[in-house]
Amino acid sequence: MPPESWPDVVGVKPFDGGIEFEYHAPMLGKALTQFLGEMADVRHRSPRTIDAYRRDLTPWLAWLDEQHRALPGHPRNDQLYLRLYLQLRADAGVSNRSLARFLSALSSFQRFVAALPGGKAYLFRIPKIKFSSKLPDFLPQNDAARLFGHGNARDDKSSYPYWRDYTMVALLYVTGVRREELSRMDVVDIDMQRRLIRVVGKGNKERQVPLGETTHDDLRAYLDRRDAFLEAKGSASPAVFLNRDGTRLSVRSINRLVRRFGIGEGVDMTPHTLRHSFATHLLENGADLLLIKEILGHASLSTTQKYTHVTAEAMKRVYHNAHPRSGSHK
Repeated sequence: MPPESWPDVVGVKPFDGGIEFEYHAPMLGKALTQFLGEMADVRHRSPRTIDAYRRDLTPWLAWLDEQHRALPGHPRNDQLYLRLYLQLRADAGVSNRSLARFLSALSSFQRFVAALPGGKAYLFRIPKIKFSSKLPDFLPQNDAARLFGHGNARDDKSSYPYWRDYTMVALLYVTGVRREELSRMDVVDIDMQRRLIRVVGKGNKERQVPLGETTHDDLRAYLDRRDAFLEAKGSASPAVFLNRDGTRLSVRSINRLVRRFGIGEGVDMTPHTLRHSFATHLLENGADLLLIKEILGHASLSTTQKYTHVTAEAMKRVYHNAHPRSGSHK
């Protein structure tokens, strides 16, 4: 059955900005609502993360419900259901990476379902799907250094917006914070005396990231400009980075402004590029992987270890380009 003919679920009502689906066999539909509620209220996942789980799991549960109605006497967790669903999604052009993300979401959901009365009857064995993992994009160290030379052609270098954008780029590169974390950052989170910033990351987990001396001085100068800008706007926003109205800068705006700043320096980058560059350059200069993990706020060391592959690839490129016996100088 092609994806466009998948059944509509019956009965919809709002749920946390999304939709709660009511199934003919209501157990899984109700479980999904409870699971997403727990993700928000107990695990403190971001709305974007919760929405991603909802988008991955809802089509699967709707399709599975149709199979259960068509074959009422069949085992609810026949592995053929999951295999067929994955094949249908693959035939529709869904990538292996997206299928692997769905399976990860399903695995989390099944752990929740397993604790419910009768839930074990709905559990499937989760297969593993291989996909090529794209190495993170990062800037060469000389490109990163160029960002802080004020060499671009912007005509507003004495204004608050210029110094806001410059300071955002500096903090993203020097601390490795995520753009969402930068958006949420308040002035009270900055300890100028100890040169530390309190960061609230995924799952509302807190960590502290250090400030270098140069960035400390840049940030102090920026905060003076920010205070003058706030006073002119008559605003009392606690946020570190402000929009033209004197209120908190959104994640989308941070992404746009950072890209614009990079283009002015001839550098194609995003906030995430700067985060990857932060970690890669630390590793290239001898920093301990565990230290990088803590500063980045990774839950698992395996997430941080991808940067070892980045630096290994960079070393291979240098070797092949520079060494006379590498085979590239024939």
